[in-house]
Amino acid sequence: MERLPYRATQAARVYEDVREIPVAVLLDNVRSLYNVGAFFRTADAAGLRRLYLCGITGRPPHRGISKTALDAEKSVPWEHAADSLQVMRTLRSAGYEIAAVETSNTSVDLFDWKPAFPVCLIFGNEIEGIRLEVANCADTHVRIPMLGVKHSLNVSTAGGVVIYELLRKYLNLAGLYRNTKNRESSDLTKVDFSHPRASRILQSGAGSCDKRATNL
Repeated sequence: MERLPYRATQAARVYEDVREIPVAVLLDNVRSLYNVGAFFRTADAAGLRRLYLCGITGRPPHRGISKTALDAEKSVPWEHAADSLQVMRTLRSAGYEIAAVETSNTSVDLFDWKPAFPVCLIFGNEIEGIRLEVANCADTHVRIPMLGVKHSLNVSTAGGVVIYELLRKYLNLAGLYRNTKNRESSDLTKVDFSHPRASRILQSGAGSCDKRATNL
């Protein structure tokens, strides 16, 4: 069946004025092009301001990035820089809080963190993590709670977790998340059929099904 875009639901109306959140991501020596592409896709979905692709991190155009980005690399602003530290210093001078997503002795729990927007998140190499000199230059270290035995996540998965938590925190500061929580659950599943794809799905009958009764 054809998927209904989130913007076509009534629940999305609370986000109508939110086209961008004051969050950037810096990838420091991320090796996998698939991970880079995944960051582009998440950045597009969450409305990030910009991606900084630093060091050996791959950059578009590249088939490996496109495979997971699904053209999000064409909608998300990005820059390449050889020196992560220079980018960090420039962003700090522009008022950004620089937050390294890494577990350290000084890390604050992601869900306890009170970010000072705008924020730049730093993610490092899949094997080595964030380089020491980059970590030392950050204002804040943020850790994701790990309840299992592996104590790690794929870097792009970690990116999705942190980025969407920042989206929630930002909307909460703006007073929008509270409005979403207070809405009746029935309203959240209503569809705005003025959206072109929603109208097309309605006309085609996609998404409807006759459930067969089952005797238990």
